[in-house]
Amino acid sequence: MSAWQHLRLITIDLDDTLWPCAPVIQAAEAAHYAWLAARAPQLADRHSLDSLRSHRRALMRARPDIAHDVTAVRNAALMALLLELDYSEQQAHELAQGALLAFRKVRNQVQPYADVAPVLTRLRRHCRLVAVTNGNAEVQHTPLRGAFDRCLTAAEAGAAKPSPALFELAMDWAEATPAQTLHIGDDPALDVEAARLLGIAAVWVNRSAQSWPSELEPPLYEIADLHALAHWLNLPDNLPDNLPELAE
Repeated sequence: MSAWQHLRLITIDLDDTLWPCAPVIQAAEAAHYAWLAARAPQLADRHSLDSLRSHRRALMRARPDIAHDVTAVRNAALMALLLELDYSEQQAHELAQGALLAFRKVRNQVQPYADVAPVLTRLRRHCRLVAVTNGNAEVQHTPLRGAFDRCLTAAEAGAAKPSPALFELAMDWAEATPAQTLHIGDDPALDVEAARLLGIAAVWVNRSAQSWPSELEPPLYEIADLHALAHWLNLPDNLPDNLPELAE
């Protein structure tokens, strides 16, 4: 039996697994800050990009109830700073929403690695494909729109990885057991260790030849790109588009 034939669900991380994260976040934050500087110059006079980040980190520590939702944190942080500058509640809300929109527009301008789209297409022909992310990329507005059966965020699950919530939500939706699930991700703790603590097999995507943390048990399998995943799964090159439902 091929390695893929028992699978009902594959969950996949997004940032640094399917595309480089740092460049798009830097560009999005620059757009966000420029938008604010043009419309709330008092805020830009008082805060740099670095001080805005520091303020958000402090808010995450102070508000564990929303710390898993990076968009809610960004909004709450902006609202607090704008209100301190004596903007009205309505003005602060409108400015925060506008700045978030500027951020989101650029945040979704990701550049997937060349191996991603063709392998996702092959994987999705066999089983359910669900994106699971702690971030706030909106896949439907990226070049990978239509690549997944569902996209789940920590905001929707109510907790961020390594909490099991995202994995459990994906398995519930796909009606899959841990034994029928495979997770793919770049972070040793948040992806690989978190998944296998639930009994989910996990593959480490190591695109930059990093060393595996010595304190963690080695991963089931390590890949440099998704072509290696397809090879490891012994995935046929031409799966039909009308595969029957997988057996329970």
